[in-house]
Order: sequence, then structure tokens, then C-alpha cells
Amino acid sequence: MTTLVSPPSPTLEGRRSHRATVAPASRVKTLFTGRPDDPRWARPALWLILLLATGLYVWNISSITGNSFYNAAVYSGTKSWKAFFFGALDSGSFITVDKPPFALWVMGISARIFGFGNWQLMLPMVAAGVSSVALLYRMVRKPFGHAAALIAALVLALTPITVAINRDTNPDPILVLLMLLGAAGLLRAVRGGKLAPLVWSAVAIGFAFNTKMMQAYVVLPAFFVVYLFATRLSLGKRIRNLAVATVALIVSSAWWMVIVDLIPASSRPYIGGSTDNTVWDLVIGYNGFGRIFGETSGVGSAGGGASFGGTAGIGRLFNTIMGGQISWLIPFAVVGLVAALLLRGRAPRTDTQRASLLLWGGWFLLNYLTFALAQGTFHPYYVTALAPGIAALTGAGGVALYKAFREGSITKWAWVLPSAIAGSAVWAIVLLARTTGYSWAEFLIGVAAAVSVIGLLVARFTRRNRFMGFAITATVVALLAGPATYSVSAATSQGNGTNPTAGPSTGGGMGGGGGGRGGFGGMGGGAPSGAKSGTRPSGTAPSGSGGGMGTPPSGAPGSSGSSASKSGTRPSGAGGGMGGGGMGGGGMGGSGMGGSGMGGSSVSSDMITYLKKHQDGATWLLAVATDQTASSIILESGQPVISMGGWSGSDNAMTLAKLESLVKSGKLHYIMISTGGQSTNSEIATWVAKHGTAVKSSAYTTSTSSSSSSTSTSSTSSGLYRLDPSDVS
Repeated sequence: MTTLVSPPSPTLEGRRSHRATVAPASRVKTLFTGRPDDPRWARPALWLILLLATGLYVWNISSITGNSFYNAAVYSGTKSWKAFFFGALDSGSFITVDKPPFALWVMGISARIFGFGNWQLMLPMVAAGVSSVALLYRMVRKPFGHAAALIAALVLALTPITVAINRDTNPDPILVLLMLLGAAGLLRAVRGGKLAPLVWSAVAIGFAFNTKMMQAYVVLPAFFVVYLFATRLSLGKRIRNLAVATVALIVSSAWWMVIVDLIPASSRPYIGGSTDNTVWDLVIGYNGFGRIFGETSGVGSAGGGASFGGTAGIGRLFNTIMGGQISWLIPFAVVGLVAALLLRGRAPRTDTQRASLLLWGGWFLLNYLTFALAQGTFHPYYVTALAPGIAALTGAGGVALYKAFREGSITKWAWVLPSAIAGSAVWAIVLLARTTGYSWAEFLIGVAAAVSVIGLLVARFTRRNRFMGFAITATVVALLAGPATYSVSAATSQGNGTNPTAGPSTGGGMGGGGGGRGGFGGMGGGAPSGAKSGTRPSGTAPSGSGGGMGTPPSGAPGSSGSSASKSGTRPSGAGGGMGGGGMGGGGMGGSGMGGSGMGGSSVSSDMITYLKKHQDGATWLLAVATDQTASSIILESGQPVISMGGWSGSDNAMTLAKLESLVKSGKLHYIMISTGGQSTNSEIATWVAKHGTAVKSSAYTTSTSSSSSSTSTSSTSSGLYRLDPSDVS
């Protein structure tokens, strides 16, 4: 009798030697067809999922304008390496954006290589999103198999808020990819016990920190616990390796911050979002504890602001605003996590499946609690960082539930999987019922769930496996039809670059907005008391309070044939304007924000033409109140524009002494101020009104305007002033 003996598992050195001898052509073939021991369906299914993700992220890409705030910073970085390094909003490097610059660097490199335009900025974001799907597949496949990995990849690709944010120029797609790279390094270190993967994991999280600061650290407690608990090393070696990795984490996180804070403030831009012009304050305040605890004394109060996702609380991610973005599969993922952990039973401490479950469970729990309970400024797209955890747990937990359903005792597991499917389907129907026009999807999900549950139970209790295939197909439809409808909606709409979301409106509004701190506020309105009257050289300019940016002037980044944009398209989406029905109009500002709210008034192409014609060698075209207005003008004009008050108008970036110096040196001539009574910066408004010359609306009237229009506007001021060195005593 012949005894069949399984061949010994190859050693680590053997695997390395084998990889070294594999021809490049074979590696390319493996990339497309999979490994010899892979199921024949696995690799084609993965490529279909990646193609689906790519299609969702790039569909009608020419209409994707992205976030003009970050777009302007990227554009400025293509004009100045100094602005590139600091992440400055303007190429004159007056103020930075309120985030570290790694994502801007990635987009900036693309723009420097391919030219500045819509698809050039979107290319790195789409690549990051698709890479995250592929990486999650690889991470789930190793411990849980191909089926679980494909489910996880498909769930991530179809997560609505992930589709929305991957079609935008906010930094979150880069953040998620870097966090996943960190998790991949950690799991490899847990499996192999080597130090190098753990160090690279720390470096990846460090770069994620330089993308969105403290949000990158949310998952770190789970990383530390999993490594300490599950690694095949003695406790002393585990602690030693974690200490080394912590040093790598600190260095990779802090290097940019340390360099910037060591540079004298006079030689670098103001750190936007900070209260004391340091990156450290930005870390612990606006992008740290301020996001969690809101506006609190002594902790970066800039973090306390509007919530676009509804009231903070444990159920926030299920409310009318957030539910359709992320919550579809949360119930199923939680059931899958608990069941999978229970099924591991008394597995050894170093069990790789349990280690992975603990990692993804910790990823999910830490992110969920952070986003649900955050009291500070909160946007729905933040929760895209939660999506990999939900996706991995859905895949791993779903397969574990299925195996238990097929193989476990009837009394213990037979009803768990059908119940989880039915519960998730009911929740999907509830989410769809909050909208209009999706009754067909509600019906489809209800029918699919019924077929799934009945088919599973019939196959399980009668042992007729031919029903199982129909049941599994119906399960996929029941679980993913809801998020798929929202994802398609996100892919086929132009979106909102500042606050992207997926799906139709649910009537939940934008959440409870909070007033910001006092600042420059809006920019329209009449001249403050005591303003000097008169006009400047003839030309054309707008009223300063129009609702749109108009057609970009020739040579601007958004104009056709512009030297700044090879695509000939406007990446900022500035054509819609920031005033009127935009973010101005008193919609979001508190008592200190002025009459135009956060956005302030907008300007037209006529005003930009006027300002460029009379720039007279100044470094900056104009000084305005907030980042939003400045970014729109930067993208329209191609010229640096000063944001005196940062994102909300509350930054102390512009002081009276600094303004006097800029005017006296001829670096700045035009300033737009508000008539609101903002105590923080009223000194500047008063000084400008006293020393500058108000540019009256008659200067903006074009030759084609009617006489009645000229008469009605000739005696009003746009809030625009000109100051020359001679005006400063």
C-alpha cells in the first residue's frame, strides 16, 4: 500500500530563492492569471472588480472639479517649489492650507508631469482608490481565502462614500491607501515575526499623518494590541520591535513638522488653521483634539465648527445624512466579526485568522467611535476610512458564517447567516425608503433577501445543494444592491468638491452648523465709514458681490488654451461662484463671520481682468477674507491671492503691521474687506478704509451696461480698496 505524504512547506529562504528565479514574464502572467494553485475564477473576478472600481471613479471624469481649496494649493505648488513644500494656498506663500502637504505633493507631481487640469489632479486619487481595493483583496486572501477577499474588495469598491471621495481632490483616498499599507505591513510582521515589515508599517502611518495628521493615528491602538498579542516572538522581542517601530513612526510623522516649525515665521507662510502659527498647534488642535472635543479653550479651537453629518452620538452613522453613505453593511459586519471570533474558539495565540479579525475589528471600532462621537468639524467623507474595516469584516465574517452554516450543528448556527442577511436587507430598505425614486430597489432587495433566506434554509435542511448557488447569488444582490445604487448615483453626478457625498438627498440637510470664531467674515457690502472716495484707473471690474466667477480671462488656469492647464478645463469648478447661492449668503457663519458667511462674496472675470491690468508689479493680485474666495480667484486668474483669515476667516494670518509692510513694499495693492463688525480684525478694516481708496462700482461698469444700471450702481462700493506705498505714512 502506498502512503501519500504531503510535501513539506517551503521555508522562507526557499520561497525567496524561488521568487528570485521566476522570470519577469512569468510574474506578469501570474499578475493576470493568478498563481497555479488559485481557483480559475479568482483572478478574473478580481480584475472585474478592479475594472468596476475604476469605472465608478473615472466615469465622466471631465466633469469632476474637485475641491477648489486643494486645487488652488496644487496649482500654486506647480508655480513655486516653496509653495509646494509648505503646502501654501498661494504661490506667494502667504498662508498654508489647513492640512499637511503629502496629498498635495502627490497631485502636484502629477500636475508638474502632465500639466494642470481636472484629470491630472484626479489621476492620483483614482489610482489610490483602485490600489486600496486591490490591496484589501490581498490582505484578506492570505488568512481567509479567495472568496472572502473578493467579497471584501467588492464591498469596498461599492461603498458609496468611498466612490464619492475617490472622485474628488480631498486627501482622503491617499490617507486610506497609506493606512492600508500600514495594516499590510503589520499583518506581515505578525505572521513572520520580522522587524522590517513592522518598521515599514510605521513609516506608512507616518506618511498618512503627513496627509491628515491625527486621523492616521486612530487605528494605532489596534496595531499595537494585535502585534503584542499575536506575534510569534517572545514578549521581550515584541516590546523591543514595537519600540523600534515607534521611533520610525515618530520620525516619519514629525520630520516635516519639525522642519517647518524651526524655520522663522518671517521666512515661511502662516500655518493655516493654527492659533499660534505652528504646525504643532495644528496637530493637537484643529486637526487633533479640536476635531474630537470641538471648540475648547487651549486646544486648537479652530477644530470646533460645523457638523455636516448631524449631531454627534453613537447613532450618528445611521442618521438620515450618514446612513446611506456608510451604514449599509455595518450590522452584517458586526455579526460576522463576533461569529468569526467565536468560531476560532481555542485557536493558538498566534492564529493568523484571529489576528486579522482583531485588526479589522479594532480598525472598525476605533474609527466608528471617533466619527460618531466627534464634537468638532465633521464631514461625511471622513468615514471613508471606516470602509476597509467594514469590507474586510463582511468578507471574512460572511465566509465564516457560511462555513458554519454548512458544517456546524443545526441548533447553533443554522439561523445566524439567514438572520444576518435578513437584517441587513431590512436596513437597506429603510435607507432607500428615506429617498424618492428607489422603490424598485426596495422591491429588488426584498425579493432577493427572501430568495436568499429560503434558498439557504432549504439547501441546509434538505441537503439539496443545487439551491445553494441561487441562494448565494440572491445574497449578493440583497446585500449590495443598496450601496450599488448610491455608488452609481455618486459616479454619475458632478458632486460637491468641498463636501462630497453619494446618493440622492434624504432631506437631512447639512447637519447642525456651528458658528466659527470671529474673523474677516464676508467681503461684500458697502464701504466702511470713513472710506476715501474716488476711483482708480479706468477699466472693468465687477460689483464684488456677484454670484458667479464668470468666464475665466485669457491665460487663466481655467481658460481654454491656457498655459497653466493643458486640458483646457477648469479644475476648480469656480464657474459656479462662491457668492450668492454658494457658501456665502449667511448660510454657515456665526456672529463673527460677517454678512456673507464663510464663503464671502465672489468676483467676476471682469474684476480679475481689472486687477491684473492694474497689478503694477505687486506679488499678490488681491487680499481677501477667506481661503474659499482666494482659491477661486487663484484658479481663475493664475495669480497669487492672499487669504487673510484662512478657511473660516478666523486665522490670525494677517496683522496690521504685516499689511502695512506689504503695502509699503509694493507687494500688495488691492484689498477686499467686509463691512461687518468683526472685533478680531476690525483694526485692519478701519485702517484700510482710512488709508485706502474705495474702488466705486462705477469703475466696474462696462461700456455695454445700460445707463440705468450705471446710475444705480455708481454710488456704491464693492468693498474693494487700493493702497499704494504713498498711502502708508
